[in-house]
Amino acid sequence: MKKIHLLLVKAFIKPFIATFFIVMFILLMFFLFKYVDDLIGKGFEWYVILELMLYASAANVSMALPLSVLLSSIMTFGSLGENYELVAIKSAGVSLQKAMRPLFMVIVIMAFSSFLFSDYILPKANLKFGSLLWDVRNKKLSFLIKEGVFNNSIPGYSIRVDKKGEDGISLEGIMIYDHSATSGIAKVIMAKNGKMYKTTDDQYLVLKLNDGVRYEEKTGKTAYYNPRQELYRMRFKETEQKFDFSSFKMNRTDESSFRSNTQMLNLKGLVKKEDSLAKVIDSTNNFAKISIGSYYKQNNYTKGYTKIKVPVKVLKGSIINTFPEEQRLSVTQSALDQVTSIQQSTAGKIAEHKDMFRNYVKVKIEYQRKFVLAASCLLLFFIGAPLGAIIRKGGLGLPVVMAVMFFLIYHIISTVSEKSAIQGTIDPALGIWMSIIVLSPLGAFLTYKATVDSALFDTTYYKNLVASLFKKKKV
Repeated sequence: MKKIHLLLVKAFIKPFIATFFIVMFILLMFFLFKYVDDLIGKGFEWYVILELMLYASAANVSMALPLSVLLSSIMTFGSLGENYELVAIKSAGVSLQKAMRPLFMVIVIMAFSSFLFSDYILPKANLKFGSLLWDVRNKKLSFLIKEGVFNNSIPGYSIRVDKKGEDGISLEGIMIYDHSATSGIAKVIMAKNGKMYKTTDDQYLVLKLNDGVRYEEKTGKTAYYNPRQELYRMRFKETEQKFDFSSFKMNRTDESSFRSNTQMLNLKGLVKKEDSLAKVIDSTNNFAKISIGSYYKQNNYTKGYTKIKVPVKVLKGSIINTFPEEQRLSVTQSALDQVTSIQQSTAGKIAEHKDMFRNYVKVKIEYQRKFVLAASCLLLFFIGAPLGAIIRKGGLGLPVVMAVMFFLIYHIISTVSEKSAIQGTIDPALGIWMSIIVLSPLGAFLTYKATVDSALFDTTYYKNLVASLFKKKKV
């Protein structure tokens, strides 16, 4: 490798690594803002949240990698153009295409690695992320007793304290409503102070109460209906109230229940799922055709079963007129009943067919997405590299603005076309590849303009052009 090629590779790698981790950090912040309600206030250990963020970062690679390639390529060639290093390279007899070759090889390796990542690592990360997020969302709120607020986290109990100690264990002014009895009559426990702690096996939460009273209402002692009730009041110097704490633990769900999801399959799994869904759709269509077609037949006898030949009857005018007048009402009612049956059966089949077809389309889109990530890296490199050579600006100013603008165009086209494909408006393969198809001519155009040293974004060029047009008009 020539020294100039090594220089370009080093100039590209440093901003790429920096921008990649910056973009990943921003996307992780968006992830935390999105799921903050599911994570805050549930008593998770720090490593659970860190594990969830790690799996989420794998899913964010599909956005972070193309944006980092685009931004770093603009910054690399922009800084080379700003420092006149690109001019020196061209004066040495190295064209822009030759200067881009080593970086192109790096992008090819990166694109191939991204394909392997999306086929082998990303499905497993999505599986881990989906199962862990399910457990996080279904975990009950941790038992957090706040001052002056009734806490209903424990089923069947409502607990309130006037004051908590600085150690987080001591309590004052305790009131407990016990609704666990089947009679529906609540028991009330009041204590001046107490402490709370967990058992050694973390199965129970224990409240040790001091100087309190317990109120309990019961029905009369007679076996028959008695409107009178008995009130029991029991004072205690010290007692313990035990609560089941096992429902507050997060139990990990078996990952096999999530393994059939589309985003958690590799290419082989997607092919199998696509074939199975196609067979199910065909069988559903055939069953609907047979079941609904039976309503449109005069009888269910096989054609040619009988030897009696009946001439074909030609109907003129309204069909109802061919029946005797006394039978028309019953015939009309029978026809309406059949129409209602057809509508009811087809309504269910249509909804079922839509769901299966949507899943079928999602499988085809996910299959193509494995290749789109690699293609997007190549496309955005051929947009960013010539764009940086044209604007001739390095750093984090104009290159960031241009990169974000082009990436937004790419992302909007990709999102809109993908949703159109899911709705069945366009072909799934065309929908997922639409952004690549639309922006490829732009990449070729920018590469050509950068090769011929076009002043495409030079403001002075356009000012002089407008000034020359006004001079011609005055003449």
